[in-house]
Amino acid sequence: MNTKMKLFSYETVDTPIHRLSGLTKLICFLFLTFAVMYSYDIRVILFVMVFSITILKLSKIKFSQIKLMVVYVLIFILTNMVISFFFAPEMGVEIYGTRHVITKIYGKYALTQEQVLYQVTKQFKYASVIPLGMIFLLTTNPSEFASSLNRVGVNYMAAFAVSLTLRYFPDIQRDYRDITLAQQARGLDLSHKAKLKDRFKNALLIVIPLIFSSLDRIELISNAMDLRGFAKAKTRTWYTAKRFNREDYLAIIISALIFFLTIYVSIFINKSRFYNPFI
Repeated sequence: MNTKMKLFSYETVDTPIHRLSGLTKLICFLFLTFAVMYSYDIRVILFVMVFSITILKLSKIKFSQIKLMVVYVLIFILTNMVISFFFAPEMGVEIYGTRHVITKIYGKYALTQEQVLYQVTKQFKYASVIPLGMIFLLTTNPSEFASSLNRVGVNYMAAFAVSLTLRYFPDIQRDYRDITLAQQARGLDLSHKAKLKDRFKNALLIVIPLIFSSLDRIELISNAMDLRGFAKAKTRTWYTAKRFNREDYLAIIISALIFFLTIYVSIFINKSRFYNPFI
């Protein structure tokens, strides 16, 4: 199968990350995400970012699988940085309580050291969380994850809905690619040579069939589940159930330690969520 068809979908690879339970990866993801979102200490955020990139490499995820996401993230980060400075050029000054001007730009707009630190810290927060989400999405077997959720008390119908959602990503990608190739074979121009208005109109000719094919698949799956008596019983068994092992507990402990270390640094060392080197 083409690698492009495997974007955001699970692949079976023998790595320590893939061997972890889906519930373990969810707990670790939440611990690390909460740690990054709570703290504005760039030292802590850089540590989590290096840690997440290391785990990303350990999971043997190919760059071709995440290339599209990386491009979107970079665009989002750059756009967010420009908009943040445009609407709140003095936010860093308000947070840190000092003002060290680097250069005057125009009118009320001046680049300060405080604003640079604030915006760089905020963008690194996003850059730290994205790899964690990629790891969770690309290394988690949807069925095994659903069974783990059900084992900790989540209703099995809700857990199964999560599993279907994760499984649906590669199906949508495959349908989109098939419809795109079919439309291009009919002469539909989606290249950069076409005008923007024409490309937008042609894109609708792909999106509309994609929506209808998705609705057909939903109806097909619903009918199949009804015929098999889904939701008739209060409980169910799982073919891919996985028990916690030593690696699962170790991963949760490490993630919890990073989270509590972040809280400790913010409360007892910085006395604030923000690290202020200008004092």
